[in-house]
Amino acid sequence: MDVRRFSEGDMDSSASRSSGNERENAILNSKAESCCGQFRNGSNPWMARYLYALMFLVCNLLAWVSRDYGYGALKEMERLEGCHGAQDCLGTEGVLRVSLGCFTFYLLMFLSTVCTSKLQEPRNAWHSGWWSVKTVLLITLIIVPFLVPSAFIRIYGEVAHFGAGVFLLVQLVSIISFIMWLDDCCRSDKYAEKCYIQKILLAATAYVVCIGGIILMYIWYAPDTSCLLNIFFITWTLVLLQLMTSVSLHPKVNAGFLIPGLMGLYVVFICWCAIRSEPAGESCNRKAEASHSTDWLTIISFIVAMLAIVIATFSTGIDSQCFQFVKTQERAASDVPYGYGFFHFVFATGAMYFGMLFIGWNSHYPMKKWTIDVGWTSTWVKIVNEWVAVCVFIWMLVAPVVWKCRQAGGAT
Repeated sequence: MDVRRFSEGDMDSSASRSSGNERENAILNSKAESCCGQFRNGSNPWMARYLYALMFLVCNLLAWVSRDYGYGALKEMERLEGCHGAQDCLGTEGVLRVSLGCFTFYLLMFLSTVCTSKLQEPRNAWHSGWWSVKTVLLITLIIVPFLVPSAFIRIYGEVAHFGAGVFLLVQLVSIISFIMWLDDCCRSDKYAEKCYIQKILLAATAYVVCIGGIILMYIWYAPDTSCLLNIFFITWTLVLLQLMTSVSLHPKVNAGFLIPGLMGLYVVFICWCAIRSEPAGESCNRKAEASHSTDWLTIISFIVAMLAIVIATFSTGIDSQCFQFVKTQERAASDVPYGYGFFHFVFATGAMYFGMLFIGWNSHYPMKKWTIDVGWTSTWVKIVNEWVAVCVFIWMLVAPVVWKCRQAGGAT
């Protein structure tokens, strides 16, 4: 009798467990189906980010095709009102016209979604849905600039220099904020003991890579003493690395080695990209001479660079918290997951940025096929960006100390 009672209880428990597992599997399947449906319908703001990034990538591809292959394929452009022959609508101007259409689309999205705070608002549905309408809108806005006179496109090209600079500044602040956030996590009471060894190893690795990168740049891009400009770029980068380390280790700042090491990686990388952007044929840029002809490595580098533009724009667009100088309360379940207005603003300036990259920041500089961001203007833009990055980083280290000193002086 006891055995029968035990077996019955065992069967009941196993049946309940199996039914519980079936319910869990049903819930997981329904969630998976709902996620797939949300991605297909675009009703989820998290899924919507990827669709906007896909649209941005398509605009990049259209700009590239217009520049590299438009002369032979789009001769009919001379029939359009704003095009006096294909020369005006393709090449450099073709890139700027596609950039203008993409910029206008994201600018309209910015104006229509800025200050959206709740998921129940109609603007959230507009941001996360209506993809058929937005696809038609984007196509229309890309076609319309080809009807605009060339004089207006040249004006937009000048304005795009400023917009691309804004994008670089926003991206810079986002990167520095991430480095600061990572250091704060490692210093927190929760992870201080766990991450101590990893933090030392990461900082040491960062400095080793920085020094190794500087040595390689001396070998590759400063083969003799006549390469004064490259020697200046590389040496000044080394000086900036030492300056950031000295400020970070100052007793009043006491930020440690990790953040200047990680920032050093970013600065060395920018310096390397700047020298790589020097035009082919320069005696001090042997790497550019070696890649004078289009080969598979050049094509792969171009594809990686294009994807990097999209990824950088995407990652910066969802990082609106780095510009919230006042600490806000915890996000409620009904709040939007990220700032829609800031997201579209970054993509709008990113449209200007990719326009500048495809023409080398200079509308009068001829660009080769499968190249991106090449020319002396591109080189100096990156070098200035490097110097601005160091200034912003040092200010973010020193600003809390200055603020405390002012508060102490005001109190006395």
